Amino acid sequence: MVACTRLAAPGTDGTSTTTYFPAAGKSWQRQVPATAGFDEARLAEAVAFAQTQETTQMTPNFSTQEEIFGKLLGPMPTSRAATNGLVLRHGYIVAEWGDTERADPTYSVAKSVLSTLLGITLDRGLIKDIHDPVAQYVHDGGYDSPHNRLITWEHHARQTSEWEGELWGKNADFIGSEAFGKGERKPRELQAPGTYFEYNDVRINRFALSLLRLWQKPLPAVFKQEVMDPIGASSSWQWVPYPNGVATVNGQALPSVSGGTRWGGGLRISARDEARFGYLMLRQGRWGSRQVVSSDWVRQATTRGSVGPDYGYLWWLNTEKKAWPDAPATSYAALGAGSNTIWVDPEHDLVIVWRWHNGSPNELIKRVLAALK
Repeated sequence: MVACTRLAAPGTDGTSTTTYFPAAGKSWQRQVPATAGFDEARLAEAVAFAQTQETTQMTPNFSTQEEIFGKLLGPMPTSRAATNGLVLRHGYIVAEWGDTERADPTYSVAKSVLSTLLGITLDRGLIKDIHDPVAQYVHDGGYDSPHNRLITWEHHARQTSEWEGELWGKNADFIGSEAFGKGERKPRELQAPGTYFEYNDVRINRFALSLLRLWQKPLPAVFKQEVMDPIGASSSWQWVPYPNGVATVNGQALPSVSGGTRWGGGLRISARDEARFGYLMLRQGRWGSRQVVSSDWVRQATTRGSVGPDYGYLWWLNTEKKAWPDAPATSYAALGAGSNTIWVDPEHDLVIVWRWHNGSPNELIKRVLAALK
């Protein structure tokens, strides 16, 4: 059965249309490219191009993981799929290539998942205001210092927290080649929270631990109940914790997950399930008749902050510096090493998921947009 509902979603002529949502499972409807507004030959050329762009960053067996990122804390698979992906228009599959059902590590795409869980946390009232200091809610010692007690939930979501400390055996300073591989950094002076952007997985993992303490249950269980089950995702995905990433919550030892796969573990998910997640964002947080996360959150999460690059609340944007020069300024993406991309384009009602490619999403984006009639 196909789920459809009447929403105030714009059609190509700006009028309200009946919006398609794929039912749970594999029965995702397809549209021929011409019906979806594409030149079929040019879209086929775009897909053919994508298939030639197999990543050179990640070996098929992840043998260079520690060289790139440093000493592992969690497990890594011994293989992955080749480059693969989907193009959705109006929710329908118009192109698909490679093994899109294999659940593979998705690296920092997990940060955008954490963003969505933060939005749901706010929607549920577990956090009153995103500008509240985390120390008002979390009392595990991680925010006790004069520096850390100034950190707000928004600072974590903007990657401007400057949280100071060590978590799960990794220090937030990223100093040392053994711990951080080619990603090691030079010593620098900490800045006031909210004033300096730094992409930092230790701080994101601290953020994930803080969310765990609010929900008082593992975040994968929250993600399943609040997001993946409502959007009809498969059962193949896993969010793998580090063996030492365990926190005591109400007397129970609970696993705390990471916002990446830099040190192993992390979110393993298929391209098809990522396409569902991207489509949830495209539909402003709604799936069928259910508002999974508020549309206000989607808007806020995809609005640029005042510090750092084109970045929202753990989503990459295209507003000023135009990482994707051929894409609309309103488009945005979840990005992970590999490269792994979920690109969302509200202007053209598109979602592109592209896994294990060589790091130039604009090259595919421009070809797909050029195929639109």
